[in-house]
Amino acid sequence: MPLARCLSGKTPSGENPAPRKTGTLRAMRIVSHTCSNTEIVCALGAQACLVGVDSDSDYPPDVVQRLPQLGRDLQLDIAAVMALEPDLVLSSLTVPGHEVIVDALRQHGVRLHVSDPESLEDIYADIGAIGSLLQREAQASQLVAQMRAAMPARTRRVRPRVAVEWWPKPAILAARKSWVYDLVQLAGGELVGAEHPQLSLSVSIGQPPPKTTDLVVMSWCGVSVEKYRARQVLQRIGWTEQPAIREQQVWPVSEAYLGRPGPRLVQGYQQLVQRLDAWESAQSAT
Repeated sequence: MPLARCLSGKTPSGENPAPRKTGTLRAMRIVSHTCSNTEIVCALGAQACLVGVDSDSDYPPDVVQRLPQLGRDLQLDIAAVMALEPDLVLSSLTVPGHEVIVDALRQHGVRLHVSDPESLEDIYADIGAIGSLLQREAQASQLVAQMRAAMPARTRRVRPRVAVEWWPKPAILAARKSWVYDLVQLAGGELVGAEHPQLSLSVSIGQPPPKTTDLVVMSWCGVSVEKYRARQVLQRIGWTEQPAIREQQVWPVSEAYLGRPGPRLVQGYQQLVQRLDAWESAQSAT
């Protein structure tokens, strides 16, 4: 890909002013903390400006493998970040505990953008904000338009009730203030847990899900999709009477496609549509 037009020399809006001034334009030095920010930067064609990423950033592999890995998202090495002399650090509050990292970065006076989206519209706005910081407004607008076009609203005769779980024991489900609510709605389903106005919902061991559930989507945080085990859901105490369990409608969708608020949510949407289409076909056949 061509070198991104992300130059320091004028100051785009940000949380903190740039820590130093330069007399000539040069490539902006960016550190990305969280996978989604790394993927947004690369989707905007600005990967050449990255000088370091967190150790959980794994995509695109040809970009992140050549960069310094600065620690996992909750153990980011602040000293290593500052040693890279970044012009901008892209951070996030989407994971509990990130606020400690954000506070530490603020204390060092580094120029900082903090993402904290809840809805799909928030994610689109965040892509626009990052595009503005990188002087790639047109690319950001194009990326958002492509995402919208790739995720049309699907209509169904019956909308299945879908539980998306971030963790198996206890079951932690996506709730109303999660972008997953928007993805499930667009795919033609109803999110189990949507009546709870929060980011996620913990279901006590032995208790059933908050509503009758037709499908369960496993999207376990920090676990590779190859290690998801449907039997942990199928054998869960308190869930055995759910249609999803009786009909074995328990499916994996990588957390990389549902849990990262960035451009690869399109792949998560597409996999949700495939699962809901298969469920609809199975219902029609009975």
